[in-house]
Amino acid sequence: MANHKARLAVFCSGAGSNFQSLYFAIAERDLPAEIVLCLSNRSECGATAFAEQHGMETLHLSEKQYDTHEEFSAAMLDALRKRKVEYILLAGYLRKVPEKVIEDYSLKMLNIHPALLPKFGGPGMYGINVHKAVIEAGERESGATVHYVDAEYDKGPVLLQRRVPVEPGDTPESLAARVLECEHRLYPDALEKLLDEDGA
Repeated sequence: MANHKARLAVFCSGAGSNFQSLYFAIAERDLPAEIVLCLSNRSECGATAFAEQHGMETLHLSEKQYDTHEEFSAAMLDALRKRKVEYILLAGYLRKVPEKVIEDYSLKMLNIHPALLPKFGGPGMYGINVHKAVIEAGERESGATVHYVDAEYDKGPVLLQRRVPVEPGDTPESLAARVLECEHRLYPDALEKLLDEDGA
């Protein structure tokens, strides 16, 4: 199994800049992993367009397509199992992952959050909202956190964290841009750490 590549699914909802940074880092660092699926709750988004351009399989899977949450949850698990997905990376996925999927991928699912958890996490704390809250709180530093996903928003154990200073005169947008640069380096580092610790 020396040549085994860990099979990754990346869940996205938007432009997919973290997804892209992961994709390029896997090649540049020669990590023992491959992205076998880009799953999105939206029929079209930047992430799926990028995946298609680079020959990766995409899947649009939304709860609206199913009559019950149980059916949706089962369909997601089925899609992951069919593709023999071993790890899930959330990259700007703006939906709660079904609990059955979280249970199945315990300590095998990561999320990246644009703040220093446990501060500024939880429901509603995504995108520009996080950076507004950081500035309004008078924080002197922010950053990014990669954590394991559990049943509660942004509560899973932290795998890796990196700090970014809040500069005088920062706006939510300028802080967001600086944190995003940090995210693009941090997420590949966290993936490498995860694979290393798991002996992948």
